[in-house]
Amino acid sequence: MNSNQLINRNFTSIEQMQELVGNRQKQNKAVHSGDGRSFGEILDSLKTESLTFSKHANERLKSRNIDLSNAQLERLSSGTKKAMEKGIKESLVMVDDYAFIVNTKNNTVITAVSGNDDKIFTNIDGAVIA
Repeated sequence: MNSNQLINRNFTSIEQMQELVGNRQKQNKAVHSGDGRSFGEILDSLKTESLTFSKHANERLKSRNIDLSNAQLERLSSGTKKAMEKGIKESLVMVDDYAFIVNTKNNTVITAVSGNDDKIFTNIDGAVIA
């Protein structure tokens, strides 16, 4: 019902009008999923769950011939999530013979190191072996 239809409608009391408007406002509230989260909350959670790779990390993956399988990517994502849950901000996440520095706040892989590279890591505040 648009505003013209609402205006042209006959109400016997102001309460009837308030009830109709109140019901409209309830209908316009955020749509919730089965678990009680709003669409916006679900969208935000999808953003945080999606691991991204910085330009630098992509260059390192290519130059070091690191080709991750889906299973390895899942372990990297899971390790990142565990680090985030523990409050680690800059984490070293180990997956097989690969090491990744991940910024958990941005959910972004900063760099990648293979087993053949130097193994010195600085500016991290935690590590996860996934």
